[in-house]
Amino acid sequence: MKNKIMKNTLRVIYVVFITIIVIIATLFMALKLITSNISVSAKELFVTTVLETGRMKFLAGLFVSEKEIDEIVNNNKMIDFNVEADKDLIEINENNKDEIKLVKIPGKSFEAKMLIVNDPSRVKLSTIYPWKKLGIELHELVKKEDAIGGINGGLYVSDGNTGGKPLGVVIKNKEIQHNEPGLTGLHLIGLDEDNLLRIIDLTGMNKNDVEKLVKEEKIRDAVSFQDHTSRDSNHFVKLIINGKTRDIKGSGSGANPRTAIGQKKDGTLLLLVTDGRGKNGHPGATAKDLIKIMKEYGAINAANLDGGSSSVMYYEDKYEMTSVTLYYSNSSWRLPAGFVIEKR
Repeated sequence: MKNKIMKNTLRVIYVVFITIIVIIATLFMALKLITSNISVSAKELFVTTVLETGRMKFLAGLFVSEKEIDEIVNNNKMIDFNVEADKDLIEINENNKDEIKLVKIPGKSFEAKMLIVNDPSRVKLSTIYPWKKLGIELHELVKKEDAIGGINGGLYVSDGNTGGKPLGVVIKNKEIQHNEPGLTGLHLIGLDEDNLLRIIDLTGMNKNDVEKLVKEEKIRDAVSFQDHTSRDSNHFVKLIINGKTRDIKGSGSGANPRTAIGQKKDGTLLLLVTDGRGKNGHPGATAKDLIKIMKEYGAINAANLDGGSSSVMYYEDKYEMTSVTLYYSNSSWRLPAGFVIEKR
């Protein structure tokens, strides 16, 4: 009896082992095919996409030479966009209906949802300040402010899904809660006291400069994100400024989950989140996709807020868009901050 159990156990182990080997071999051959010269666009999308991940960057180097990786990165990036937003182009329509619309936006390689908020004064920042090691999930940030919904946004320490400390600059209700502006290509993204979307380059600024800027520009709620392209990262911020779309090479980036914010001429805010990294069978959205969506929905100014597994949207007691991993199918990564929409 014992021998029979042992034999059956060994057979199961053998079958599992062989299955794992077959899966690995199949994945290897698939990636080898993708990174061959059969489809240049597929190879470029694969390389730019994995380079934007935290733990899968090494895959690019396994299948593509260092020289070719550099060429691919150079052929798919955002062109420098040193235009500043003209505040006079936005005229907030006080007669706008005070409503929120949730719209679903299909794409070739992603699915997206957008919260259209007619009254920009309803969008605030929720944070866990004072900062600690562990952040909280988006629905908790929403409920913390007794809000109706929200999205993630801004740089933060995400190692091990801790999410308790932001990076760069954070402002909530005109108070600077975090002020470390030294990161390369750092931009401030948020709203001022006139409820205008502000996208401001912080390059070269120190803490005192940031304090002066926040006071002079009357910034009320904002986070920060990087505009920096290299082999190890492809972060970008500005998408549309003063109605002009940013020039890009190729797709501008890889395909990944994305979170972005935009504002129309009448002040309406556009809060956008896409899926990706295998969620719903989708690789994700590129920078080109974000620009296209924001342009179609009438954004005069628009910016990328974050991406990857952090991208998430919560609205009316439900996660509309979630992190890509199965165990976060109805929750989010821990976050230190997020933009939320006040109830009325």
